[in-house]
Amino acid sequence: MIITLVGYMGTGKSHISNILSNKLNFKLFDLDKEISNKFELSIAEIFKNHGEIFFRKTEKETLDKILSSDESVILSVGGGTPVYYDNMERINDKSISVYLRTGVSTLAERLKKNKEKRPLIAKIADEDLPEFIAKHLFERNPFYSKAHYIVDTDKKTTEEVAEEIIQIALRHH
Repeated sequence: MIITLVGYMGTGKSHISNILSNKLNFKLFDLDKEISNKFELSIAEIFKNHGEIFFRKTEKETLDKILSSDESVILSVGGGTPVYYDNMERINDKSISVYLRTGVSTLAERLKKNKEKRPLIAKIADEDLPEFIAKHLFERNPFYSKAHYIVDTDKKTTEEVAEEIIQIALRHH
């Protein structure tokens, strides 16, 4: 069984996938970390040195490789992953997909704290962040909404979100 977490940056995909991996004893893959490790560069450096097209092609290849695993896997993908190629269809075809849905104000608060680590928003003024996020979510929502399940994360702890996903996996299996 593969469980894939999708959603915008700041929804807690990495943190929640860690909790799930530990609780379920599934192998953990963070798509961005896999790509970063492969090139020994941060995602920001890959974008800067090789460009977005190179990154998206590598992302697709890495995604396909992980999705073809026979192991029990928790996969956390980047916020843009579902938008490119047929990635969302592949994710749905090969795994149980869960969209971690988080409100704009919650995302803005979380993302303000570590903007410099996120190339997409690093140069956006804090006061412009909610508008940027809202616009981006509007564009990406049609892809995120294709997920098999939607879990709202606002006003829930990461433990509560993880438990909800475990219940989904048990029902699905």
